[in-house]
Amino acid sequence: MGRLLTMGLACALALLAGVTTATAAGGAAVNPYPGYQSAIYADPANWLCRPDKDDVCDHDLDATVVKANGHTSIEHWHAARHPKFDCFYVYPTISTDPGHNSDLIPGADQELFVVRQQAARLGSVCRVFAPVYRQVTLTSLVAGTTTAADRATAFADVLDAWKHYIANDNGGRGVLLIGHSQGAGVLTALIKSEIDPNPDLRGRLVSAMLLGTSLQVPDGRDVGGDFANIPLCHTPNDTGCVITYGSFRATAPPPPNSLFGRSFSPTTQAACTNPASLKGGTGTLHPYFPTDGKSLPILPAVMPVWVAPSKGVTIKTPFVTLPRFVDSECAEHNGFVYLSLIVKGDPSDPRIDDIGGDLTPEWGMHLIDVNVAMGDLVSLARSQGKAFRRH
Repeated sequence: MGRLLTMGLACALALLAGVTTATAAGGAAVNPYPGYQSAIYADPANWLCRPDKDDVCDHDLDATVVKANGHTSIEHWHAARHPKFDCFYVYPTISTDPGHNSDLIPGADQELFVVRQQAARLGSVCRVFAPVYRQVTLTSLVAGTTTAADRATAFADVLDAWKHYIANDNGGRGVLLIGHSQGAGVLTALIKSEIDPNPDLRGRLVSAMLLGTSLQVPDGRDVGGDFANIPLCHTPNDTGCVITYGSFRATAPPPPNSLFGRSFSPTTQAACTNPASLKGGTGTLHPYFPTDGKSLPILPAVMPVWVAPSKGVTIKTPFVTLPRFVDSECAEHNGFVYLSLIVKGDPSDPRIDDIGGDLTPEWGMHLIDVNVAMGDLVSLARSQGKAFRRH
């Protein structure tokens, strides 16, 4: 309630001053990067998804709904006709290009694959912008040769894309940021440098979904730590806030060498917001998994049997969703704070009994951080976008 009153007072003061957080007195959107033009991102070819091009975010997102009794139905995906806000997506480590940084040519089983998994579905509620960037490669990470200069190259590209987008495409619209793993880390740095200290850009923030990372907050608080001004989200109608988590099986919590859910200082801890229940407690997730069993390009595809062959079901859609199959709650174990996934497979019914996503114990369910909650993230984007417009 206090936060809503504060927001209301801020809006009232802005109106009395004759401006809003996103517009100047004459009604035109404030441009924090006047005249900015990127030599790279002025070319639509260097975007995986943009609303002004026909791309991977526009097609083949239908899903087969598989119920516990084995019955199936088709859920058709439709793009938003007149989306009122934008989504800006940065993908995780997916490139197997040689060298420390990837090139700007997206691979069908790499950058194009993952944007379809993690961001395209948001096109039902927002305009999706997803730049190609020279990320730190899987090749470099596996070899253990990554340097600070490599990470700086990846960040510089995303910063360049962000500035070009804000200066030329945003027009004062609300924007939701979403990123996973390396993408979440790059967006965290972007928010720190560009958005958190800038009241105008904070005023455009619908929310930030930073997934598969260890965002730091002070113990017992939801603002501070990595961000000085941007708090965690606690309801689907909160805006200007963060949704974040790293996921582990309930039966395999983070080990002492866990890569996620960890604290980086004596006074902070990893943040966790449950996308199925932002207010806390347990909720039921709404996953969307690829039916072909693909994950990282360096791992073999494992074709799941979603329904027992005796049911005679042939799944032809590129995605499958399993109602009431995975529950989630934020949990703490030996100082690690994480999203605990409770898989409710039943060997007595014809539906699949488990889901993949595990790498090694310290990685948890990192491979499906986004897929396992994709329906919830879209739902939250929809409700937060509406709340943003009301505010």
